[in-house]
Amino acid sequence: MNPRPASSARADANRRRILDVAVTELLRDPDASMDQIARAAGVVRRTVYGHFPSRDALIEAIVERAVEAVESAHTAGREGIDDPAEAVAGSLLAVWDVADRYRLLLSLGERSVTMGGIRERLGRVHEEGLEMFQRGLDDGTFVSPLPTRALGYVLEGILFAVMEAVNDGVVPAEKAGRSTAITFLTAAGLPASKATELVTRVADRRAATTDGKV
Repeated sequence: MNPRPASSARADANRRRILDVAVTELLRDPDASMDQIARAAGVVRRTVYGHFPSRDALIEAIVERAVEAVESAHTAGREGIDDPAEAVAGSLLAVWDVADRYRLLLSLGERSVTMGGIRERLGRVHEEGLEMFQRGLDDGTFVSPLPTRALGYVLEGILFAVMEAVNDGVVPAEKAGRSTAITFLTAAGLPASKATELVTRVADRRAATTDGKV
């Protein structure tokens, strides 16, 4: 297999750098222009436009990257967990770690790709989430008057609503992940005390693993 040309590798590296810098700049200033992003990335504006023909195209690329990160986190967070409630807590806490980085940008993404477009791109996560909810409903862990698919929409709505609340300063970002997971589980019919205990245990275990203590 022939190695990739140096120019192609350089172009890929430039694209990744522009995306990395764009995330940082747009989090700092949601109205950051393509010129600002180019300066921050240390490239000329033409280079940015060579990869992304418009600001909307750049934001869509960031949304795509966020979706990929969410998909990976959703899978990793529930890996090896059989209990439906614990799987939901683990996957949501892992997803929040990613979503918190992109939450301001998702509000920008809503303008360019629409909320429906974002949900469509998260289709695999949606379907995997429905499988977890259905297992929980089948074994009595969860209780809801709603059918499984409708419950999925309600729970996803909670996630996006909390992200918006954090953006507006209503909920502290450092508390939002655990609060969202607890709200998720209670909305699915788990008693609040049990949901709180479970989320605290899963969150503490994840923190310990991240710190290298486990």
